[in-house]
Amino acid sequence: MVDFSSAFRDQPVLITGGLGFIGSNLARRLADVGAKVTVIDSLIPEYGGKQFNLHGYENRVRINIADVRDEYSMNYLVRGQAYLFNLAGQVSHLDSMHNPYTDLDINCRSQLSILEACRKHNPNIRIVFSGTRQIYGKPRYLPVDERHPVGPVDVNGVNKLAGEWYHLVYQKAYGLKTTSLRLTNTYGPRMRVVDARQTFLGLWLRRLIEGQEIWVYGDGEQKRDLNYIEDVLEALLLAATHPDAVGQIFNLGGDEVLSLSALAELMVELNGSGRWRRVPFPDEQKAIDIGDYCGDYGLIQYKLGWRPRTPLREGLAHTLAYYRAHHAEYW
Repeated sequence: MVDFSSAFRDQPVLITGGLGFIGSNLARRLADVGAKVTVIDSLIPEYGGKQFNLHGYENRVRINIADVRDEYSMNYLVRGQAYLFNLAGQVSHLDSMHNPYTDLDINCRSQLSILEACRKHNPNIRIVFSGTRQIYGKPRYLPVDERHPVGPVDVNGVNKLAGEWYHLVYQKAYGLKTTSLRLTNTYGPRMRVVDARQTFLGLWLRRLIEGQEIWVYGDGEQKRDLNYIEDVLEALLLAATHPDAVGQIFNLGGDEVLSLSALAELMVELNGSGRWRRVPFPDEQKAIDIGDYCGDYGLIQYKLGWRPRTPLREGLAHTLAYYRAHHAEYW
């Protein structure tokens, strides 16, 4: 694990979506190395932010309840910040199909609001954007590298791609120091588990702990890779501090690629009890399913030295233990 203390100690850091899954874990990590952390979160119920995610850190992290679509708030909040981790967004694929205008507003207009605030009021800030593998759509080959054609299968993928490209345009046109990470399936403590809006794995985990059946859609042979939250934090911090990351897009990815059926079986085993079964795809889910996916993280490994470190069994065991201890706070 890289020691980021010298890079972030006493540095002002802003995290959008900072009460959500990735944002809250990042805020805790940065506070631990001495950064002056401010988080922004709208606490819109559907998007996963929870005050409890920063339990114990309330006096070490400044919490600002605001919406990133609010230009006046962003104009004020970006001033004086050394780093911006831009993690706020709407991530549900199905919600984007049901409410495309809301997805457009949050994942496109809000990104312009943030970037314009930085351009006008803090052009030297270092910005890391959380992109997604969803922009690739159904892979033409595996593993998927950054040269793979993009072909989103849902509105969310289209808007997340636009949000990413806004960051790259502002880097080229205005010199803002931006980087995008295309995340794969991220899991770990503090992820949303009340439903599948953030990740299917969260709902699986909740159902497992509650003694309910896990449902695996289709034949269950769809392949996936996963990244444990601590490995994703490492990638975010490297992207923010490494000079070779400016203006770049990097895929993340995992070394352990397995079918959804095998993943369900593994979770049941680690839980010590439970059951799962295959069920037919709901029509709306089938329409936007991407089939098999695994990411090629060779570029970020070559340029920044990142690779996933946490074995899947270990990460899932830590995650199960966290929700057994804190399940009352999450559902």
